[in-house]
Amino acid sequence: MKSHEIADRWIEFFTAKGHVAVPSASLISQDPSLLFTVAGMVPFIPYLTAREVPPYKRATSVQKCIRTGDIDEVGKTVRHGTFFQMCGNFSFGDYFKEKAIPFAWELLTTAVADGGFGLPADRLWVTVYKEDDEALAIWRDDVGVPVERIQRIGKEDNYWSTGQPGPAGPCSEIFYDRGPQYGVEGGPIADETRYIEIWNLVFMQYQIDNVTSKTEFDVVGELPNKNIDTGLGLERLAMILQGVENMYETDQVRPVLDKAAALAGKTYTSTEDPADPHHIDDVRLRVVADHIRSSLMLISDGVSPSNEGRGYVLRRLIRRAVRSMRLLGVESAVLPELLPVSRDAMKGAYPIVESDFARIGRIAYAEERAFLRTIASGTARLEDAVKESKAANTGLSGAEAFALHDTYGFPIDLTLEMAGEAGLSVDEAGFRALMHEQRDRARKDSKSKKGGHADLSVFNELLSHGQTVFTGYTELEGEGKLRSILANGVQVSHATTGDEISFVLDQTPFYAEAGGQAADTGLITGDGFVVEVLDVQRPIKGLSVHHAIVREGELPADAVVRAAVDRERRHAAEQAHTGTHIVHAALHQILGPEALQRGSFNKAGYLRFDFAWGEGLSQATRSEIEEVANIAIRNNFRVSTTVMDLDAAKSLGATALFGENYGAEVRVVEIDGAWSRELCGGTHVESTSRIGSLTLLGEQSVGSGNRRVEAFVGMDAFRHLAAERALVASLSDMLKVPSNLLAERVGATVNKLKAAEKELDRLRHEQLAATAGALLGSAVDATGVKVLAHDAGEVRGADDLRGLGLDLRQRLGSDAAVVAVAGASDGRPVILIATNEGARDAGVKAGALVKLAAGVLGGGGGGKPDVAQGGGTDVSAIPAALAAVVAAVRDR
Repeated sequence: MKSHEIADRWIEFFTAKGHVAVPSASLISQDPSLLFTVAGMVPFIPYLTAREVPPYKRATSVQKCIRTGDIDEVGKTVRHGTFFQMCGNFSFGDYFKEKAIPFAWELLTTAVADGGFGLPADRLWVTVYKEDDEALAIWRDDVGVPVERIQRIGKEDNYWSTGQPGPAGPCSEIFYDRGPQYGVEGGPIADETRYIEIWNLVFMQYQIDNVTSKTEFDVVGELPNKNIDTGLGLERLAMILQGVENMYETDQVRPVLDKAAALAGKTYTSTEDPADPHHIDDVRLRVVADHIRSSLMLISDGVSPSNEGRGYVLRRLIRRAVRSMRLLGVESAVLPELLPVSRDAMKGAYPIVESDFARIGRIAYAEERAFLRTIASGTARLEDAVKESKAANTGLSGAEAFALHDTYGFPIDLTLEMAGEAGLSVDEAGFRALMHEQRDRARKDSKSKKGGHADLSVFNELLSHGQTVFTGYTELEGEGKLRSILANGVQVSHATTGDEISFVLDQTPFYAEAGGQAADTGLITGDGFVVEVLDVQRPIKGLSVHHAIVREGELPADAVVRAAVDRERRHAAEQAHTGTHIVHAALHQILGPEALQRGSFNKAGYLRFDFAWGEGLSQATRSEIEEVANIAIRNNFRVSTTVMDLDAAKSLGATALFGENYGAEVRVVEIDGAWSRELCGGTHVESTSRIGSLTLLGEQSVGSGNRRVEAFVGMDAFRHLAAERALVASLSDMLKVPSNLLAERVGATVNKLKAAEKELDRLRHEQLAATAGALLGSAVDATGVKVLAHDAGEVRGADDLRGLGLDLRQRLGSDAAVVAVAGASDGRPVILIATNEGARDAGVKAGALVKLAAGVLGGGGGGKPDVAQGGGTDVSAIPAALAAVVAAVRDR
């Protein structure tokens, strides 16, 4: 049974049992504390935790997931992988253990011809939480599992919670016995290699508090609505049904592994034994197969390679796959060979990987090309480091290996391989220690910034009394009733002049920041008080929280208020938001449908728009985009909004934002019908002419495969153009040429300046060269090594010192000699030290001397044994620094 057939059969079974089939959510998690969707239940967390009211009582899905916590272990065993699919069925206060358990057994054991998976009942084992007598009784009495195949397990493995106060409950897991050739008898307790877990049923029935660890917490009561969250690992079931040894041999993964093996001229043996000579090649082939599939799926969901967040994970996956192929002996580009194979393996389950493959391939191939260039530059630096280490008769330091990794992106395993070929050892322990320090810093920084686990209990309580009704689509003023005032996150009875507060209204015309549109500002007034609204946020779906300051009077918590949005600011924001849609449509016209939105932000008078594109836009292209946008504005296209169900919107061709989680009903914004049709919850002008005008400010890269344009609209666009016109007029007056000849005159002036600077550089170098001849006589003997120490005064920078220092070293001949030249550049001291071969043979190293001198100057420096440079903060210390160099050579 193919993997996509397993998924189809799962959905068919549970829809027949009254479940709503929910499409897989994006791999980009909507939970701010998660980079990716890491489990099948993640999209349903708001329903399972009662933060939101579920639109259905029963649901089923096949959710695509990514886990990267143990990415370094992928391939070393067959149990680790990054991308996987979780089949789930969920109940939100509907059925509980009495149905969830029989459902699972029925689907697993029913014959394939009758719609099941056809697993032999006598090969299935069950575990239950050790205190869950109810689940054990259902398995034993209702389902008929022999009691000897039911095992009780403790909290560590069979109790679920979020790790925080809230819902929790026992689990029951189903295991498949692979047979005695895989391990010892005795069920999952005895051997989880022979008995592999395929299905986990979580029974959310308790409220817990005082959580100190996974196993230490207090059960404080039962949940009013008990939920079911179950998950079956699709890859594990595919492994069993397809009769293969592991997930890497299933139909969605094996084709890539085989293609990689063929490219490398290797044979895959499926070994997990590190002592097996084939193990290292098998590990690399598994890494390639896993990471290529994961990269394909991440890019299809809108992730692009970058140096942070999700983009960094994708970049790491692609680069690990490429470097694994390199270590297998393939140094040319491999993604054009491997990615289409993964596409063909996955398209049965996810047709988008085929329909969107042109974009996916363009992003992936560009990243591989960039990495191959990184390897080339890193190789050059490594070769230099190898020469230096050999000259010093040392191994490659951990710091050097870390610099190669951190600065050049050069993988440690390539460093180890290439250093080994050169006969050098590498301080791998030192490298790992530095990597650990870097991860610790990143972890602490991430923890300090993370807000995903903020206490939302007070907002959940407010939401339980009803959602905030947004009236701002049709009105900018209206009455509302205060439902709560919060100060520092705590509900208070009133607020007085000067208090900074948050509050919730039963209905509001204020737009809460969402969809890239900035929040409204304005005033709240009433009997004896004036409150200025500074920001509006939506911490949980359905609740608008206004952040404000009391300007006058006292505001009671039960007040009836008059809410008034700043009209001018709202209109300017609507101009920008509609302008964003126009820019998107213009990009589609000029560049094509691949230029899809990757993010946006718009506020009064300003917009920025990120889109998928692999190269910079020419000035002509930017002008064309700007012209198309302004023609649309001039044509006064009608802007209309319609609320419809998601399927209808998709069939209409409405553009959705990658990674966005849409509900059953969506709002479609159209500009002149099909000219622009997008899903959007923001506010807009009624017709495009109300935007006035749009002026592009510039275009830039925001990560591999992504570009950004920025623009002003309305009066801000006019002011920008007026300022540029005034600047042109001023320059024309200054240079005394008409504006149409301004570019020519400026170009000629710049060329003259460059020629003058070049002549000055020539004269300065001639002066320095003349100085060099006169300085040779100032060299002193320091126990067998000549030392020439010179203060050059004002210099343009380190390049001046380098030219002078190397010239002096050459003029001093082959006798052991050291040159130390220093000077002041922009008020800061710089120093360069150069040694010849004779000095180095005498044990004098430029790097050590420059560190000493730079320390005297109040700074630091470093370099190679032959040439090194540094700097500091104290110009007056230059004579002392030069004296310290002479003394160090003399006293060596």
